Amino acid sequence: MTDLDHELAQLATERTRPELSGLDTRSTRDLVAAIAEDDAGVPAAVAAASDAITAAVDVVVERLERGGRLVYAGAGTPGRLGVLDAAECVPTFGTEPGQVTALLAGGVDAMTASREGAEDDPGAAAEALADIEIGADDVLVAITASGRTPYALGAAETARESGAATIGISNNAGSRLSSLVDVAIEVCTGPEIIAGSTRMKAGTAQKLVLNTLTTASMIRLGKTYDNLMVDVQATNDKLRSRAQRIVVEATGVSPDVAADTLAAAGGHVKTAIVALLAEIDVAEARNRLAACAGRVRNAVDGGSGAETPT
Repeated sequence: MTDLDHELAQLATERTRPELSGLDTRSTRDLVAAIAEDDAGVPAAVAAASDAITAAVDVVVERLERGGRLVYAGAGTPGRLGVLDAAECVPTFGTEPGQVTALLAGGVDAMTASREGAEDDPGAAAEALADIEIGADDVLVAITASGRTPYALGAAETARESGAATIGISNNAGSRLSSLVDVAIEVCTGPEIIAGSTRMKAGTAQKLVLNTLTTASMIRLGKTYDNLMVDVQATNDKLRSRAQRIVVEATGVSPDVAADTLAAAGGHVKTAIVALLAEIDVAEARNRLAACAGRVRNAVDGGSGAETPT
């Protein structure tokens, strides 16, 4: 047995489950039920990591407030989930292009085609981070189910050397990645229904963690008002309709008034809401938002503070 064989054999995510012997002989209904039952434990595993996730959110908020970036790095399923989360931050939260970004082992082509060998190259991660000039204002989130994927480890080490904050997301306790990062999020989902197929429970858990990480961070950064997605980018008919409904719900005005105010605000939801709630014109609403780091509640109150709860 090689050192790698021995290392992988110790990982919970790689173990087999004797109780699932004969899985390939089960009916379709039984297979669906077994997978659903297995997945049902994922939210509890994520909740058990709440303290680490909380610490990670605080790090992300602090770095983004400094003007830094949130950078994901991973291979295979974890890397693709990082790309997905980064891509969705722009339309959902109005982040600046590049403010949340992702590096995937094997490059863009690995989003749609397997590039499994790319995960073994830590140097590629170092080069990718050098290309984007990662630095002390940034935060790097390395994602790997095993906690030992060379690409993710290389990314964490390079980011740490650059002075960036580092966060690790893995699905095994005491992973190598956890020893390299400032904040270690270990979501221990255990053996998979198909041994070693970590796109299953482990991948689901990673998606939940990334959802929580960016959503909580963006709320802290003033990207919402109450629970409304006020930084939505209205770039298609559905999102334009959603923007109008958000203004109506936030202010209580009629749909026609919301539509007119949005038009005057150039489609900017926050500006429309501040103008309506504070009973000021659109230009003054823009000025207030600029003075309040885009926080609607502060702008409505007329203040310039950018404090957020901890």
